[in-house]
Amino acid sequence: MTFQPSEHIQHILASLPMKPGCYLMKDKTGRIIYVGKAKRLRNRVRSYFNSSAEGNAKTMRLRENIVDIEVIITETEVQALITEETLIKRHQPFYNINLKDDKHYPYIKINWQDDYPKVETTRRVVKDGSRYFGPYAAMWAVQNTLRTLRRAFPYLSCDRVIDGKDERACLFYDIKLCNGPCIGAVSKDDYRAMISELMDVLNGKSESVIKRMTQAMNDAAEALQFERAAQYRDQLRAIEYITQRHKAVSPTMTDHDVIALARDKNDTAVQILFIRNGKLIGSDVRMLTGAEDEPDEVVLEQFVTQFYSDVAEVPAEIMLPSEVDGARIIEQWLKDKRGGQKVQITVPQRGNKRDLIKMAQENASEGLRMIREQWEADTHKQEEALAALQNELHLTTPPNRIECYDISTTQGTAIVASRVVFVQGAPRKSEYRRFNIKTVSHAGPDDFQSMREALTRRFNRWKGSLEDPTQVAPGATDHDETWRLLPDLLMIDGGKGQLGIAVEVLKEFDLYGKVPVVSLAKQFEEIYFPEQSTPLILNRRSPALFLVQRVRDEAHRFAITSHRKQRTKQGMASKLEQVPGIGPTRRKALLKAFGNSIDAIRSASIEDLMQVRGVTQEIAQSIKELV
Repeated sequence: MTFQPSEHIQHILASLPMKPGCYLMKDKTGRIIYVGKAKRLRNRVRSYFNSSAEGNAKTMRLRENIVDIEVIITETEVQALITEETLIKRHQPFYNINLKDDKHYPYIKINWQDDYPKVETTRRVVKDGSRYFGPYAAMWAVQNTLRTLRRAFPYLSCDRVIDGKDERACLFYDIKLCNGPCIGAVSKDDYRAMISELMDVLNGKSESVIKRMTQAMNDAAEALQFERAAQYRDQLRAIEYITQRHKAVSPTMTDHDVIALARDKNDTAVQILFIRNGKLIGSDVRMLTGAEDEPDEVVLEQFVTQFYSDVAEVPAEIMLPSEVDGARIIEQWLKDKRGGQKVQITVPQRGNKRDLIKMAQENASEGLRMIREQWEADTHKQEEALAALQNELHLTTPPNRIECYDISTTQGTAIVASRVVFVQGAPRKSEYRRFNIKTVSHAGPDDFQSMREALTRRFNRWKGSLEDPTQVAPGATDHDETWRLLPDLLMIDGGKGQLGIAVEVLKEFDLYGKVPVVSLAKQFEEIYFPEQSTPLILNRRSPALFLVQRVRDEAHRFAITSHRKQRTKQGMASKLEQVPGIGPTRRKALLKAFGNSIDAIRSASIEDLMQVRGVTQEIAQSIKELV
């Protein structure tokens, strides 16, 4: 059934203008939960409430929480773009795509407007006549670059008023990290010429600088001024160190940024390669939130508008892996930011530029993997996530031990339940277990009863471990504490129905109220609680959400893997069942003898097959013919 908005929302939708602008969607508390822009406000805003939105889970979640809509009319689409970016940055709406952290890139700042320009680091770009170089991925990269460059270009770093008349210089002059303009050791013109060459190196235009210094070194050596020649040599080594870190891309390329993204479940990472004067001078990977359920084109458009709102330098070309709808509007906006110079957004299809897109995509995937691994290895973040989850779920103690159960089945066959265990926020794979469901009829899938069987077997083993610590349960093969320890949080992958089954099982073992239990619905990632009709939706930026997603995804992965193995075994068995004279006993003996491999049985000789108990020459011959 089509979603029906409230009368208030319907009145707003009916009165929307056919003009460009921004729209602000608000929840029942008056908080702005989404900001968007539109070429025609009437068409765009109404699209959230018609049937075309039914296929987007994020839009469906959003519109259920909208109680009011405010619009801001602008004269042009470019103004709408600028307004949208400003409002997103100011309000950080829940459903918007956002850069995961609010970090500003570090830059090298050269105060070129001063007579004696100083060189410093900054994260704030101000239009005051200074020259900015970057962005750099981290402040340590900036400091390393300056530490090296200062050996070649001994620039000012003090706060003195420079007039060339000071009686003595500071320590930096003595250790040759400043050329002493304060005492008149270098003229203003010579000092500015040195800083100009430093800027050329930072811009990737080091060839002329290297050529001049090389000639000066050779001239000094020929004049037997070996100390001066050694200074030039050290300067050249410093410049060479910096330029070697700049990978040559193409002599025909000038200033380009290459952008690509990688996605893994609910995580999205964007990789940027910075190319200046045909050389790759740096790169960075940024995480986004709120990007789930959004197509790549929307994610890229939102990233570009947010990223370039604060950068000091806009390149001549921005290369993307796919088209974005608002490309022409963004180009106009970036042209204004670049001082009226043209900016192109392109999608390379072949050649060197396409290779750069592929490289950026590979780096994005690798960056996303490394960020996830760093999170998993970061004890502090795991503790933060556990504390956040305890707070969100109103648990009396941190959920240091989490057990999550999932059911995997295809058309009612090979039904498998999986249990994964997370301890202190990290997976403990030695305690993963699977349950081959036996009591549920294969006439059709029944996830509820499959979940009942899995949980019943799990807590039967717990009960058995209490009765006899040396024997977990009759017929059990585990002799560790995996069954004796109760979870601090029991998670069920599913909705209200699966949660109800878990509650019934806990009551049977007198554990209801002692073992906290929740379920996580797959479609909207809603957390359901027993005896509560309204689910909890965790903040998209909460570490608690990332933790429950990891637990759920791991349970799903483990269940699918187990189910695949079970289906494979059944496929082997079905082939053997076609052979006359092969019943359950001989089939099991054959699979055991040949390592559960149908290929090994197929390639075995008649003599090898006859080594299996009960397999005659006639049966072995049939196996060779039919398998």
